[in-house]
Amino acid sequence: MKVLILTYYFPPAGGSGVQRWLKFVKYLPEFGIEPIVYTVKDANYPIIDESLLDEIPKGIEILKQPIIEPNTILSKYKKDKQSAGFLTKNPSKFGKSLQYIRANYFIPDSRKLWIKPSVKYLTEYLSNNKIDAIITTGPPHSVHLIGLALKEKTNIKWIADFRDPWTAIDYFHQLPLTKKSVKKHHELEQKVLKTADDVLVVGNTMQNNYLKFNTNIHTITNGYDDFKAIHQPQLDNSFSLLHIGMLNTDRNHIILWEALAELKQEHSDFNKDLNIKLIGKVCNEALEDIRNNNLNDNLTLIDYVNHEKVFEYQEKAQVLLLLINNVPSAKGILTGKIFEYLQAKRPILAIAPKNGDLATIIHQTNSGFVIDFDEKDELKKTILSLYNDYKNGVLEINSINIEKYHRRALTQQLVEILERK
Repeated sequence: MKVLILTYYFPPAGGSGVQRWLKFVKYLPEFGIEPIVYTVKDANYPIIDESLLDEIPKGIEILKQPIIEPNTILSKYKKDKQSAGFLTKNPSKFGKSLQYIRANYFIPDSRKLWIKPSVKYLTEYLSNNKIDAIITTGPPHSVHLIGLALKEKTNIKWIADFRDPWTAIDYFHQLPLTKKSVKKHHELEQKVLKTADDVLVVGNTMQNNYLKFNTNIHTITNGYDDFKAIHQPQLDNSFSLLHIGMLNTDRNHIILWEALAELKQEHSDFNKDLNIKLIGKVCNEALEDIRNNNLNDNLTLIDYVNHEKVFEYQEKAQVLLLLINNVPSAKGILTGKIFEYLQAKRPILAIAPKNGDLATIIHQTNSGFVIDFDEKDELKKTILSLYNDYKNGVLEINSINIEKYHRRALTQQLVEILERK
């Protein structure tokens, strides 16, 4: 069986968006399925990680076509490159105009100019090559519109994979959209869902929300992969709280900084031992809150590091911080980071909805603690308990049932869907 996979993010792209389909591509050949990847030529990726190129199986056919991106133009006017980074806080009048144009004239997203040339190129490719199934993955959801057009032209089996929801994504409510634009987003999303033969999602909340449009909705979560584990890693000497990935405004929970500041004042040893490690981009609001709570002396900032190096930090950390966006869709947010945290087998401290998808996994795997967004006292008690275990040399976690989240096991789930008649 040959499968054509359409993805905007693929090595040398770094960050979380590339992992899911890089790993599926890695393991599909073990199940007798040949993946062909269609991606972007010379993309303006916000993060580059050349080390991920080594994970692409040898001999995999990779098709590439160039793209025209408004991000390339916008980057001349802003310092930071981010996937949804045009939603800057307190933009200038000119910035607001750019946000409005991008939100309402580039639907579903800024990669829409890739749709028509991709459909033309792939229609010709499919007429000359036998492909058994087409898979599109979004965001960017423009990729799904390529799949929609190919489905209508060829009627080849089409699977639409949603790594994040479309209109329920965490920042959708922040977009400066007109009513007409909101309606257009919903119409396109529903057309994709209704037309695809199968739809993949990463969490149960998204599955439940999409079932009214298509009964063939399947949850295949993200997961973890093999890595070069450190043999009996030496844990950090300090009481390290490690957060990996973007810490944006919606993930900046003031209760965390206040709880840590109060514990510093109440326990002198805690002040000496505390080390807040943040790897990746940190928003100015978080840095300001950290400073205002007198935590700068306890802070270690680390720029983006490659994927393999991340595992070393995770294995050595005393506690792994998982901060979920405090947005209307928080219950359904299931960051891919959780699964690699599971593999590190260190205690996870999550600030997230207690009735959400993330909390379900943490509880089922006995891998840590979940504190809701407004539970500062509970958060403070939990951190102090973790710290006491650290001081007594017994800070550990006995997680269970994590094997089902290995990328090979998840690929097997995908294969079963591909082989369904």
